[in-house]
Amino acid sequence: EATAGTPLFGICLGMQMLLTTSEEADHAGEGDAEGLDLIPGSNLHFPDTVKVPQMGWNELDVQRDHPLVEGIDGEYAYFVHSYYADPDDDSAVVATTDYGLDFPSIVANEAGNVFGTQFHPEKSGETGLQILRNFVDICAGE
Repeated sequence: EATAGTPLFGICLGMQMLLTTSEEADHAGEGDAEGLDLIPGSNLHFPDTVKVPQMGWNELDVQRDHPLVEGIDGEYAYFVHSYYADPDDDSAVVATTDYGLDFPSIVANEAGNVFGTQFHPEKSGETGLQILRNFVDICAGE
């Protein structure tokens, strides 16, 4: 399990579930939805100034060195989402993407075993394959 150090990789909604809460249920009148709280923070709805869902290719801007993003900075990935992660600790942010605001597009926990991508690596061509290869290497202890 993730709290025992087992690697965990959340994709899109899976990344959002890694955080503590989400505004998503609030749009149904149910308040905040609870997440797994593996990375403290909240998921917020994009402001009305941008079209939602964000759908399409956008650039990844690596913010810090991390094994998950080896060979990735400045590459493009495929996104489909209306909410974005807002971690409590900026050190959880591995990469950001600009869509009306800079939002975290890759996050990781402090222990280094829980990761999330807001985009879909499986739909992101060679960039996505590289990230998945990097995750496999992390799991193998390389």
